[in-house]
Amino acid sequence: MLPRILIVLAALFLCSTSAFAAEATGEPILVGGLFAQSGPAAFVGTPSRLVAEMTVKKINAAGGILGRPIKLVIHDTESNPDVALRMARQLVEAENVLAIIGPTSTGEGLAVKKYTEEKKVPTIMTVGGDPIIAGGNFGPFTWTFKTPQRTSTAVEKIYDYLKAKGITSVAVMTAKDAFGQDGLNHLKNLAGKYGMNIVAEETFDPKGTDFSAQAFKLTTASPKAVIIWTIGPAGAIVAKNFAALPGDKPLVVECHGQPGSEFLQLAGPAAGGVVMPATKLMAPDSLPASDPQAAVVRAFIADYDKEGIQAKFPINTHSGYAFDALILLQAGLQKAGKADPAALRDALETLTDVVGVSGVFTITPEDHNGLSTDSMIMLEVVDGKYQVAK
Repeated sequence: MLPRILIVLAALFLCSTSAFAAEATGEPILVGGLFAQSGPAAFVGTPSRLVAEMTVKKINAAGGILGRPIKLVIHDTESNPDVALRMARQLVEAENVLAIIGPTSTGEGLAVKKYTEEKKVPTIMTVGGDPIIAGGNFGPFTWTFKTPQRTSTAVEKIYDYLKAKGITSVAVMTAKDAFGQDGLNHLKNLAGKYGMNIVAEETFDPKGTDFSAQAFKLTTASPKAVIIWTIGPAGAIVAKNFAALPGDKPLVVECHGQPGSEFLQLAGPAAGGVVMPATKLMAPDSLPASDPQAAVVRAFIADYDKEGIQAKFPINTHSGYAFDALILLQAGLQKAGKADPAALRDALETLTDVVGVSGVFTITPEDHNGLSTDSMIMLEVVDGKYQVAK
């Protein structure tokens, strides 16, 4: 019965259940939150903090976890790996948290991971890059989990789409940061599996304001599609740079970190025709009632709006990651039956069919993410709006 219980878990607590739930009593379960509330990643980190607070409020209103309320202890990482590490140490050594949610960016995640692994602190990260759970040269990930789809999963979704379109000649343009280089590695490593020929590649500083030179160089190789790997405003700038080029242009494909209103606003008309992978959160009306995520996604959107977050930070592909982290934490603690770090870690590693906003999670010792390409959809921008790509 456990998988079915977990499937309905998220949908149940998002409803107005507080009138029927037993009041949470006893000592709060302390959970750390690391979010970039300032610096370049604040456009993701600030709404993630608000979502985390919203989700904890709902969990506590529904009786808490194991009859105990959750208390979030939140720190701003300032989008800085060194600050993120310092704040992680404070959470563990001064504030005695059971587990940590976050941080926001791949660079921060890598800085925090070595410490939390050494201290044996269950950490459910909301970073996009794969290195934190890749093993090998990146070190063990025994205590580290992540909620966004793996970079490799997003790359496979893109390659599946291009292959179905008969496109095999591609160019890649990736940011020089940890997230961009993670994307580049997977784009190159998976190209052969999908019959893709990378005819040219360029890198860029994601803090830049014009990438016309790189865009022009890539088009001289005559690719049928160009894949851009970055988050934030740089993705929109690249789209505008390609749109401004003369003559025939390749299909522009953005990564899974771009879907959101900011990209549409910044890219303007240049966004037209651009495609990108995304979570189902970005196309809720496309979900049939039979989809196990439908109720969870729609309830999340309703609460996001009710809490006033939508008015400040319109929903984007990152919006559900902190929610998913807390849903996994909730499911893990309930399965463990006690608020113990080792028991929680063991439970997290064997969760199955946990329905979140980003997908249905089934975690294994080898895969501390637990999402497949089925958790993603491909979007296309048409008339200034996202729609499911055909």
